[in-house]
Amino acid sequence: MAARTKARKRALDLLFEAEQRGVDAAELLRERLAKPVTEHPLAELTADLVTGVSDRRDQLDELITTYSQGWTLQRMPAVDRAVLRLGAWEVLFSEDVPEAVAISEWVALATELSTDDSPRFVNGLLARLAEVKPTLA
Repeated sequence: MAARTKARKRALDLLFEAEQRGVDAAELLRERLAKPVTEHPLAELTADLVTGVSDRRDQLDELITTYSQGWTLQRMPAVDRAVLRLGAWEVLFSEDVPEAVAISEWVALATELSTDDSPRFVNGLLARLAEVKPTLA
């Protein structure tokens, strides 16, 4: 698995864990970064993704809700919510990765970790956000 893919998966794990525990993702990230470095230190990309989503969570949730025709955030599987928040942040706000690459990476993680229908849903929603991105500025 490529380093950037691993960093994305670790960010997904942190967001998912934070939601399951009912804690703030940024606080969980700070806790993890404060611990002594173990075998697998957190990558800078992981921290950037978690911080970015945490800083813009309300905006991301509003956009996901607006463009996820027929699905509320509460109705989505928890892993899909985390994938969509991270993917939406990377598509809309990250300048380091082309939108198509970001979408592909998050669809691959949805394929690996969620339901059979999730990859198509994630792909469609992230592609729609990429399409409307110029109008969101």
